[in-house]
Amino acid sequence: MTTTIKENTTTKSTPKDVTEKEFSNTETFVSIISEALALPRKSVSNTMALLADGCTVPFIARYRKEMTGSLDEVSILKIQEYNDKLTETAKRKSTILAAIAKQGKLTTELEKRISDCWDLNTLEDLYLPYKTQRRTKAQIAREHGLEPLARSIMLNSCRDPYASAQRFITKEVTSVDAAIKGAQDIITEEIANNEESRKITRNEFRRTATISAKVVKSKKEDDDCQKYSDYFEFSEQLKRSPSHRILAILRGEKEGFLKVKLSTNDEAEERIRRHYTRSFGECAKLMGESADNAYKQYIFPAIEREFLKAGREKAEAEAIEVFSDNLRQLLLSAPLGQKAIMGIDPGFRTGCKVACIDAEGKFLHYETIFPFQHEEKAMQQVLRMATAYSVEAIAIGNGTASRETEKFVRSIAFPKAVSIFVVSEDGASVYSASEMARREFPDLDVTVRGAISIARRLMDPLSELVKVDPKSIGVGQYQHDVDQTLLNKRLEQTVESCVNMVGVNVNTASAELLRHVSGIGPSLAANIVSHRNANGAFKSRAELKRVKGLGANTFTQCAGFLRIPHGTNPLDNTAVHPERYAIVKQMAADINHNVQDLIADKKLQEQIDIRKYVNNDLGMPTLQDIMEELKKPGRDPRQQIEEFKFDENVTSMDDLRTGMVLPGIVTNITNFGAFVNIGVHQDGLVHVSQMSTRYIASPLDAVKLHQQVMVKVTGVDTKRKRISLSMILD
Repeated sequence: MTTTIKENTTTKSTPKDVTEKEFSNTETFVSIISEALALPRKSVSNTMALLADGCTVPFIARYRKEMTGSLDEVSILKIQEYNDKLTETAKRKSTILAAIAKQGKLTTELEKRISDCWDLNTLEDLYLPYKTQRRTKAQIAREHGLEPLARSIMLNSCRDPYASAQRFITKEVTSVDAAIKGAQDIITEEIANNEESRKITRNEFRRTATISAKVVKSKKEDDDCQKYSDYFEFSEQLKRSPSHRILAILRGEKEGFLKVKLSTNDEAEERIRRHYTRSFGECAKLMGESADNAYKQYIFPAIEREFLKAGREKAEAEAIEVFSDNLRQLLLSAPLGQKAIMGIDPGFRTGCKVACIDAEGKFLHYETIFPFQHEEKAMQQVLRMATAYSVEAIAIGNGTASRETEKFVRSIAFPKAVSIFVVSEDGASVYSASEMARREFPDLDVTVRGAISIARRLMDPLSELVKVDPKSIGVGQYQHDVDQTLLNKRLEQTVESCVNMVGVNVNTASAELLRHVSGIGPSLAANIVSHRNANGAFKSRAELKRVKGLGANTFTQCAGFLRIPHGTNPLDNTAVHPERYAIVKQMAADINHNVQDLIADKKLQEQIDIRKYVNNDLGMPTLQDIMEELKKPGRDPRQQIEEFKFDENVTSMDDLRTGMVLPGIVTNITNFGAFVNIGVHQDGLVHVSQMSTRYIASPLDAVKLHQQVMVKVTGVDTKRKRISLSMILD
């Protein structure tokens, strides 16, 4: 006779205090992370040490390449996230061990299994039989003395369980059937709490789980319900379901329009039944019934919840990455640079708010024009302002009346060339009404602040967009359906990465931009601005050490990302870190020149053999970075902006015809495609299948945010305000 549930006879160990510190072993973490991410142990170990010392991800990626093996920011972030996950698992293991030890049930074998386990699901499976629960039927049956009967059935040690049940009839257990029922309650709970039962079911779910959705019949005719019509009768393998589909289905369920469930084939239930019925006679029958009950009442619902949660988390993670990728592309959009700009916030009835800024982004003047009521007067106003403030470019918001305003502006005969751009105003209204905008422009109307923001977005998208909550910028996919804590953390990391990649002019940057620089937070950013206002522009990076609260460690973290054009040291306007200035000075001296000469002359740079400067602390990766910076000191890594014009004959959906080929700008990218603005106040969708004649795994492989594309109109649904587009023109 063989059985899989037996009495726990393992020797109990002497209870002892098990602390989190025992599990948070650096070498253990390094081994796990190195194997999981397929990264060298030394790189992982050094990266974890740098993170533990308070170094930021951008700093480590840029200035500690010798230590990390030139890991990029993505790999460093993964190490950081994995380390955090393992730390939380270590805390959970400590809690579980302490709880079981308190019950006096911690055996040597169990302690080892828990100590060696780093999978949270398995960890919870091990803990489940010892978890404090509400009073169950099984507990009541145990209180009535029925555990010996249950044990004899599980061990198949009685030929006739009904005859054996006679001995257990008491005042509380009034019949044989009641005794058998109580024993089965105990068996059912033990099977449900058994690690092997959940492992079997989990494996089947992993292999065959299907997610399905059905419409709630009473809601089917609701207008809001119709947007989920694709899921009224829907079924798909969970492992093949893309993130946007899972999030759409779960949103439909949350709003009460859909019923969602997971299912799998019957093999899991049958395997569990076979697993626990290796006995014979009535014992096998009773064990089979108990196994069925355990599966249906406990195991299946628990694993279903677990996989739905895992499916949601995976979908959320993918959606967050899509948002992060879009945000990165938006923040790194090509800047026009330091030019005098006129910003126009378009409007029909209330007029267009016009603001002029100088080449430093300083607000100069504003007026309201009414080009759709008084065209001639509006033209005169624009011409006068353009002349008075030496306007070199005009930025027009892409909201209501944008196309009409652009047409009006392009009709003006300016005395000198003026470039005209349409820029995204997503989030501009959020900034305009924010406390930050009120502090910056306390005497201006929100619409005027919006026009200033539009102008500044053209000059430098990064500097202006950091003032806006990323979730308000409108480049996400189901951003309101995902874990907001994780989303905010990821977006903050993205902003920090972009700011440090570009670098920041410490003498012109706002506190909001400075706070994203490596090592600098909100309070220190405010201190830098206060010091600058009180003492004038910084003349060198070294002067940053005089700022209140900016100590040596912070200086090390931030200095390389801060730029000082026209300072006392030419290297202060490069990404060369101050800790490497001596090396550059030595390079220049070795060819009988100074640093300024070396930066200015590429022929001198070619005379440098960087291999001569390799030492225990300095390797080729950093030396190569230094030489790249000397070639292009102060150069913005972002691309150059290009002018763009919509088709002048298409201004609304009524103008669209199937087959038209039109210019457009990519405004948002999702897992299933890209949205493109073709100038009709309603973005069209290019499905991923319509991006190329070759296979495209992700839209990001084919397009970038704000990319200029040519698209063909393949469908127009005016009622639902949907435009279908294709990038396959032939």
